[in-house]
Amino acid sequence: MDTTNQQILSKRGQPSRFPAMNRKKTKTITLKIIFTLLVGILAFTMIVPFLWMLSASFKISADVLKLPTDWIPNYLNLDNFKVVWNIGDSAPRDYHFALSFYNSLKVSTINMVFGVLTSSLAGYAFAKIRFRGANVVFLLYLSTMMIPSQVTLIPKFVLFDKLDMMGTHLTLILPGIVTITGTFLMRQFFMQIPNELIEAAHIDGAGEFRTWAQIVLPIAKPSMASLAMIVFLWSWNNYLDALVFLRDWRTYTIPVALNNFIDESITEYNLVMAASVSALFPVFIVFLVGQRFFVKGLTAGAVKG
Repeated sequence: MDTTNQQILSKRGQPSRFPAMNRKKTKTITLKIIFTLLVGILAFTMIVPFLWMLSASFKISADVLKLPTDWIPNYLNLDNFKVVWNIGDSAPRDYHFALSFYNSLKVSTINMVFGVLTSSLAGYAFAKIRFRGANVVFLLYLSTMMIPSQVTLIPKFVLFDKLDMMGTHLTLILPGIVTITGTFLMRQFFMQIPNELIEAAHIDGAGEFRTWAQIVLPIAKPSMASLAMIVFLWSWNNYLDALVFLRDWRTYTIPVALNNFIDESITEYNLVMAASVSALFPVFIVFLVGQRFFVKGLTAGAVKG
């Protein structure tokens, strides 16, 4: 009896002649089902708090803690967002939500643009320009990733104080325009570009900068987009540096303003949730725009082909 007939008999319920193969296949399917269920449960537990926050941001204060929870409010109460965005205009406060939103947008955008620019330049230099001690310099540069950011807080404080920059946004912008992770990510991507392509550009008379700008950068769009997304999110959520270096409420960024608002409005959950949703809005937009490049850019350095 050939193999096709054996498979047909097995499908009809008769004893299979390949029990080991069937057991392995059944085990594989079972493991996939268990893994899928675990991932689904994990995703559900992560998204429920966000859905509750989004729902509560449209409710009045009396309905926020009502049980059972109305996940979809009967009406969309936009007054919460109006109150949050007018904070600082209608009453004397030590923070201004709309101004803090603008400050965060300014700092994050500058960090994103310069972070991607400097990382791509440094990544290209480490990947394609041959100079003595390149590997040693790169390892030394990479070793700074091991230093926790909290350790550098006091040296940065002393340095900014000496330079008379305390209380300005330069204290948040200058450390963010060079990223070690971004340099490593871009170098790994540039390493995949064939050297013959670079040499062909040099033969045509292009220098290193022109080769980087006209040959390499157009190829590196996915990695640059994913890096831009990472830098923007990191800068937007940077709370510790803003708390230490900023002194005037007019220069506060969103994390500091949001924390102050939560401290004052701890019992008004609807307003707190409206402020949190507002703070997440730019992050959500950036993620929607860059999501198709994100995985592609991150895996570019890990897959060689």
